[in-house]
Amino acid sequence: MTNRQVSARCAIAGGGPAGIMLGFLLARAGLPVIVLETHADFLRDFRGDTIHPSTLEIMHELGLLDEFLKLPHQEVDHLTVQVGDEKIPFADLSHLPTRCRFLALMPQRDFLNFIAQQGKHYPGFDLRMRAKVTDLIEEGGHIAGLRTATPEGYLEVRANLVVGADGRNSTVRERAGLKIDEIGAPMDVLWFGISREPNDPEEIMGRFDRGRIFIMINRGDRWQCGVVIAKGSLEQIHRRGLEAFRNTVAMLAPFLGNRTGELKEWDDIKLLTVRVDRLPRWHRPGLLCIGDAAHAMSPVGGVGINLAIQDAVAAANLLAEPILENRLKEDHLHQVQRRRERAARVTQWMQVQVQNRVITRVLGTGGTITAPRILRLFGRYPFLRRIPARLIGMGWRPEHVTASVLRPHRP
Repeated sequence: MTNRQVSARCAIAGGGPAGIMLGFLLARAGLPVIVLETHADFLRDFRGDTIHPSTLEIMHELGLLDEFLKLPHQEVDHLTVQVGDEKIPFADLSHLPTRCRFLALMPQRDFLNFIAQQGKHYPGFDLRMRAKVTDLIEEGGHIAGLRTATPEGYLEVRANLVVGADGRNSTVRERAGLKIDEIGAPMDVLWFGISREPNDPEEIMGRFDRGRIFIMINRGDRWQCGVVIAKGSLEQIHRRGLEAFRNTVAMLAPFLGNRTGELKEWDDIKLLTVRVDRLPRWHRPGLLCIGDAAHAMSPVGGVGINLAIQDAVAAANLLAEPILENRLKEDHLHQVQRRRERAARVTQWMQVQVQNRVITRVLGTGGTITAPRILRLFGRYPFLRRIPARLIGMGWRPEHVTASVLRPHRP
C-alpha cells in the first residue's frame, strides 16, 4: 500500500446526486474538482429513482434535457392515493410552470452515470471510484483536505474547499464534529421488486390500509414496492415468516398475488432505515455539508433527491467565483446554508406532520380505515391537486443555474 497526495480546488466526499451534480457544475465553471465515491459503481438497491420537474428544468438550463430524456424512463404526471379500497387522485403535475410537467422515473444509477459522463467533457472533473473517505485534514482549525483509502493505497487530497455530500451516515460531518439535531421518524421501509405485467395499473400508488402502508412505483418491466413498517418491528416481521409477508403484499395489491413467489428469501427485501435529522451549522472553515449530510430527509414525498440537487446548484452558484478568485471565506459557505436551510426545514416540517398525523396512526390501527375528509377534497376538486404537485414536483425555493456556471466553460 502506497501513500499518495493530489490537490484540487474542491474535494467532494460522496458520488450521490448532490456530490456528482456539484462536481459537474464546478468543473463546468472551470474549477479542478475531485469527487470521491466509496463504491465501485452507482448501482444500489432501491435508491430514489424519481427525477423531479425542478431537476429536469436544471437539465434544460444546462442544455442537457433532450439527451437526458433519451435514457429509458417513465413519465408520471398524476399521483394516486388508495385508502382501503378507495382510490383518490392526489397530485396533478400537468399544470406546473416547468418545461417537463412530470416525474421522470429512472434508476438513479442512470442519472448519476449520465452526469458523470457529462463531467468528463471538462478537464477539471476527476471522479475517483472505490475511494472511501476516512478522515479530514485539519490545519490550524481550517479543513484543508481529506484522507481516503483506495485499492492502490492511501490517498491524501488537499483542497481549498471540502464538501460533505456523503449522505445521512456522513463520515465528513462526523469527523468535523458538527452537531446533529435528531428529529426522528416512526417508520422504516422494506423495499423489493416484483415483475410487472402489461395489464397492471400504470400509475404510482400509495395504499393505506389496516395498519399497513404500501408504495408501488412503476419501473417499466417491474414494480418497485415498499412496505412501510413501524420502526423496530423488523425482527417481529421476520419471526412471522416470509410466507406471511408475501400474503401481506398479495392482500395490499391483489393483482400481484401470483407473483409474490418472486420473493424467494429475505435477502430479496432490503431495509431502508429512515432518519430525519439536520445540522444547525452546515459548515466550518474550509468545509461545507449539503444534501442528506446536512439534512437527512424522510422518504415522505420522495423529495430527498430533489433537495440534494437543489443544494448542489445553490452551492455552485454561490461558490464557483469565490473559489476561482481565491477569495473563499466561511461567510460564503454560510450563504449556501442561509439560502437552502429554509427549504430543508419547511420540507422536514411537512414530512413530520405526515409522519405524526398519518403514518403513525395508520401503522397503529388494526381495523378498517377510511379516507379523511380533507383527502376526499382532492378527489372532488381537481384544482386542489396542484398544491401537492407543486410541493413534490418543485419543492420550496427551486434553484436555477446562474451565468457564472453556465457562461464561461462550455465543452
